[in-house]
Amino acid sequence: MRSDVMKIIIVDNDVLLHEEYDSYFENFKDFCLVGIYLSIDNALLDYDDVQPDIILLEVRDSDIDGIRGIRLFHKKDRHIKILMISNDSDFDIIKKAFRNGANGYLTKPLNKKRLQRALNSIKYEGAAMSRDIVQKVISNFQVKSYNFFSERENQIIDYLCKGATYKIIADKLFVTTSTINFHIQNIYLKLNVNSKSEALMKLQEME
Repeated sequence: MRSDVMKIIIVDNDVLLHEEYDSYFENFKDFCLVGIYLSIDNALLDYDDVQPDIILLEVRDSDIDGIRGIRLFHKKDRHIKILMISNDSDFDIIKKAFRNGANGYLTKPLNKKRLQRALNSIKYEGAAMSRDIVQKVISNFQVKSYNFFSERENQIIDYLCKGATYKIIADKLFVTTSTINFHIQNIYLKLNVNSKSEALMKLQEME
């Protein structure tokens, strides 16, 4: 295995999906599936031997197990990346997941393209969210301007909430991507967050 290939484990109690997960990873060059588990406890038993880079962790209609899992995996490794997968897009559960340290949230049903895009986002940007989850977060914004930020920062926040990339924001504001990155780092610093998903959640709480 190449040193830059990220090891993935999945915790999902739907055994019928396990074969699909296997097939998804057959052609992934940058990610290797090293374990699929029916329960968090079983995954924890193997954790030290497997030492994954990213965990896909199911959230069922009760969020207790999923949120508990985030905390337990972080006790093992505070740097582990955790991508939640769920049939549920309840906003309260989403907020709890991110508050407890999740790096992403995907709604089922998954397919190979969506999963690969999310894993790439986790690997290169540190966070991932389904389009429907992004829209749900955006729909919960009532205020589009914050005294806490400069006028330029508020403009960038507005574009971020619409799902725009750094390049798109730079083109819209007629500046370079490095300038946008500078402003975004200042936004993250003011919010005391490290990713777009955390920033969106924090801004929602500030309303």
